[in-house]
Amino acid sequence: MVVENDIWTIKAALDWTVGYLERKGDESPRISAQWLLSEACGLSRIELYANFERPLSMDERDALRGYVTRRGRGEPLQYITGEVGFRHITVRVRPGVLIPRPETEVLVSEALALLPPAPRPRAKGEEAEAPAEDEAGLAGAADSDCTEASPAPAETSAPEPLFVADLCTGSGCIACSIAYEHPLARVYATDIAPEAVSLARANAAALGLDGRVSVVECDLGEGVPAEVVGALDLVASNPPYVPTAVLAGLPREVAAYEPALALDGGADGLDVFRRLLAFCAHALKPGGGFAFELHETCLDDAARLAAEAGFVDVRTVSDLAGRPRVLAGRSART
Repeated sequence: MVVENDIWTIKAALDWTVGYLERKGDESPRISAQWLLSEACGLSRIELYANFERPLSMDERDALRGYVTRRGRGEPLQYITGEVGFRHITVRVRPGVLIPRPETEVLVSEALALLPPAPRPRAKGEEAEAPAEDEAGLAGAADSDCTEASPAPAETSAPEPLFVADLCTGSGCIACSIAYEHPLARVYATDIAPEAVSLARANAAALGLDGRVSVVECDLGEGVPAEVVGALDLVASNPPYVPTAVLAGLPREVAAYEPALALDGGADGLDVFRRLLAFCAHALKPGGGFAFELHETCLDDAARLAAEAGFVDVRTVSDLAGRPRVLAGRSART
């Protein structure tokens, strides 16, 4: 990178980076440049524009050089910066593990909607509602000269936990979001890839959720504890779902950098989905729900397969771009 008078102000570095990434074919060069410069300088994107004349330090210049070179080769921004915002949390990402995307936030919304609502926190100073007494009871208390203390109210039992399985967890973004947003959720997150398991565990620990998110290295539901199989309230998954023939047309930064194991869903995109349905058939409790992210071309076939397998309330949900993306349904109630 060459900047006039060898002074790298934020504005000069930003303008040069935008031009460089344009020449390299970046689809959103200004956004990419803002991300990379923000990461190199430790500033938010808004702070960049408030500090246009600030010179970069040598360390910041070196960091930016490295980031721009990697982005110019097509590496995803999330792998370069090492993290991504997802709903209400931020998770770490690394090469070899699928990057969380906005459409998966829709999956989490649908998954949470399948669970009973979280208990409402009691407002400060709010007292529990006193149990109603009948007129005879009140009269008896008034007429009695007994001075013994009233018996202590019975203890309220703690709410039962909700058991959730997140299969093909990747970074753990789904498992961690569900646990973060629903205090009763106890999530079993599984993945067959050791690098994904390691990352998901690290993300759960960093968010203080490792007490309620257990990450297991296994194939789909094989590692879900036997005592909760048949009692799961929810199964969620963002499985490999891209039809094999579609893989060749994926953007370069996806096809060249993200793991094929997390993308390839077989000839019709539903190879793993069929196995997920089979797991749900014996692992969900009656009325328990499922939510799966799938390829936009596969939702109709997936919904038909789910209905044929006996699931009820089967429906499809579109992503933020209006494309069919999530299949949700429930186990039949008995």
